[in-house]
Amino acid sequence: QVQVAESGGGLVQPGGSLRLSCAASGIIFEIYDMRWYRHTPGKPREFVAAISRGGSTSFADSVKGRFTISRDNAKNTMYLQMNRLKVEDTAVYYCNGDVRASGSTPYTTYWGQGTQVTVSS
Repeated sequence: QVQVAESGGGLVQPGGSLRLSCAASGIIFEIYDMRWYRHTPGKPREFVAAISRGGSTSFADSVKGRFTISRDNAKNTMYLQMNRLKVEDTAVYYCNGDVRASGSTPYTTYWGQGTQVTVSS
């Protein structure tokens, strides 16, 4: 059993910063790719950023140059540093990770419950 939990959301003014964390726990042998998504009511879920186990990263065009993604494999944790936040970044942010319980089992994608980020003056 694997649990994934996001933290670090909150209310911030435009131009401000927040750092989100995504921690996985349980029976974990290895986590491969990890990703951030966000969702605003009335819109489809949007990819934000991803990071591979080796540290390769990718970003949505809307956040390039403002957001950075990192991870600590020893802690099974991923981070999203969000700078120069805009009102349109307001959303529930979700993370997921491709996890396997042993070296011989397939990867399964686990999602967190989300954390609210509100950018408002």
